[in-house]
Amino acid sequence: MKITIINTGGTFNKRYNPIKGELEVPNDNIALEKIISSCHNIEFEIKNIISKDSLDMDDNDRQTIVDVVNKSVNDKIIIIHGTDTIDLTSTFLKKQVKNKKIVFTGAMVPMSIDEVEATMNFSQALGFLSADVKDGIYLSMHGVVVEASKLIKNRSVGEFLIKD
Repeated sequence: MKITIINTGGTFNKRYNPIKGELEVPNDNIALEKIISSCHNIEFEIKNIISKDSLDMDDNDRQTIVDVVNKSVNDKIIIIHGTDTIDLTSTFLKKQVKNKKIVFTGAMVPMSIDEVEATMNFSQALGFLSADVKDGIYLSMHGVVVEASKLIKNRSVGEFLIKD
């Protein structure tokens, strides 16, 4: 099986910069490569684009994601994205992308600080794409993978919850 991973940045990838004294989104795939080094039965195509916190993304960035998705020869795609605007980007893609199985995922805690959440969310997305699922746009967070519009970030409790 071959899966395209589109890495757009977000908290999933953030690392502490001791010179600046802040967390920043690097322009690399170190967090992702650590996870996929244990995946031996899947061929990955990694595309590192944008490298931003999702709060800094705009519709031009979202269009870049659409363009990369639509040019992909793979129909199975995981998009690493910041959790704050993952809903906006998944809605944007839903209007312009067809015939693909896309799972958005990310993390609310940087992998460089705690590897568990990012690894779990990515692994769920990967397992979901290994199953026989219909084309669509999904979100993998905190123990579930559902159609993207059915999962919302509840900022007051810091969790993703299934929308009624």
